[in-house]
Amino acid sequence: MDSFFAVTAPGLEPFTAAELRQLEPSTIPGQLLESVGEEPGGVLFKGNLAALYRANLHLRTASRILARLGNFFHATTFPELQQCLARLPWERFLTPGQPVAIRVTCHKSKLFHSDAVARSVSAGLAERLGQVSPLLKADEESNQPPQLVVVRLVDDRCTVSLDSSGTLLHKRGYRQAVAKAPLRETLAAALLMASGWDLSSPLLDPFCGSGTIPIEGALMALHIPPGIDRSFAFMDWPGYEKALWQAILAEAPARPSEIPILQASDRDAGAIKMAQANAKRAGVADFIEFRCQAVSSITPPPGLGWVVTNPPYGVRVSEGKDLRNLYAQFGNVLLQNCPGWNLVVLCNDRVLLGQMQVKLDTSLALVNGGLRVMVGKGQVGRK
Repeated sequence: MDSFFAVTAPGLEPFTAAELRQLEPSTIPGQLLESVGEEPGGVLFKGNLAALYRANLHLRTASRILARLGNFFHATTFPELQQCLARLPWERFLTPGQPVAIRVTCHKSKLFHSDAVARSVSAGLAERLGQVSPLLKADEESNQPPQLVVVRLVDDRCTVSLDSSGTLLHKRGYRQAVAKAPLRETLAAALLMASGWDLSSPLLDPFCGSGTIPIEGALMALHIPPGIDRSFAFMDWPGYEKALWQAILAEAPARPSEIPILQASDRDAGAIKMAQANAKRAGVADFIEFRCQAVSSITPPPGLGWVVTNPPYGVRVSEGKDLRNLYAQFGNVLLQNCPGWNLVVLCNDRVLLGQMQVKLDTSLALVNGGLRVMVGKGQVGRK
């Protein structure tokens, strides 16, 4: 059994852990995934290659999946560190001379110079594989990043991991057009999970921007794995099993015959055009009703449903504007048109949320674009 670590944005650890626990039992003999445990910054789990492949394919809230190469070995001098590194089985993941990017963090350790640690990693890697691996700069925004090696030194104990994902997992491949202050796909998926949406009731986003929330909702309702149309770093590993990957792709659940009504609107016509283009690339354009309209014009379908949205809160969008009237108007529209509906609003300001006159639980805190935000969760009509 190998150890893996699903890296998440702050606050998303519980959602990724729940996703891992809910991965459907595989029809592939010998596939294992066990021992899921949350840690700050992600979720540790154990399994085999099939578990690693499925995590990359199915997790909607993780940023990347790391494979542990060496875990918690002790090192207080650079010769000791290089000796330990040279004993690690690098050949499982790298070919001799393969370019790599090395990311080092040091905390409360005698070896605190990250560049010097990176040189030791490079030397140990070359000693094991018999050939120097060129060092490249890590670029998380690249569509073809080099193989990333992640090294952490904490209290003189070293952990070495290999990134199995390559391009960050929030890059599903559909969002090529973005509005101002776009919401990451992983955070949008977490909002939908936090809302408790049942995947069958109507879903409404009246501040949809480039459409990330309704698109992620459509992918979830259609049972489309978020990694279905992209490649991963593990596909370049020496031990990559293409037949196993194809079998895992083939076991993806069938699309349901019907999905709920998904409505998305925004007063910005340009944003709606971007959202429609993104939905088309995601293959879900036929399942989302996009409308260019102000929040005062929303007309939800009959019955009860969910409102999940990320309205402007004066940072990057509508900066310098007093948004209290917008939130008050939004609350009034909900009370009039959506009584009894479940509501989730992402915001960084309790004062703005208070203008809505809807009782909201704001205990869940997340980070959006480096900004600490809260998730306001409640039910319309209950003050």
